[in-house]
Amino acid sequence: QVQLVESGGGLVQAGGSLRLSCAASGSIFSINAMGWYRQAPGKQRELVATITNYGSTNYAESVKGRFTISRDNLRNLALQMNMLKPEDTAIYYCNANTPRAYWGQGTQVTVSS
Repeated sequence: QVQLVESGGGLVQAGGSLRLSCAASGSIFSINAMGWYRQAPGKQRELVATITNYGSTNYAESVKGRFTISRDNLRNLALQMNMLKPEDTAIYYCNANTPRAYWGQGTQVTVSS
């Protein structure tokens, strides 16, 4: 079992920045990749960025050049979000694959225009 707790969401104006954090606990040595997903009202959950144990990253086209995913040891995942846009407004979820998928409770990000 893996437990994930996100923090760092909030309200920001367009063009601003936020940093999301995710702390993993439990069977962290079984994790082979982690990532961030988001779900906007009325839309399906979508991938934002992922990072493997080897540091390989993958980003959604819509966030490339603005968001940076990073991982500090096996426990801490972060997402630095710059140049935020109103369309980035969503609930952001931390994900860990073991390869069973685990999810955090989500953190709200709201970008005002």
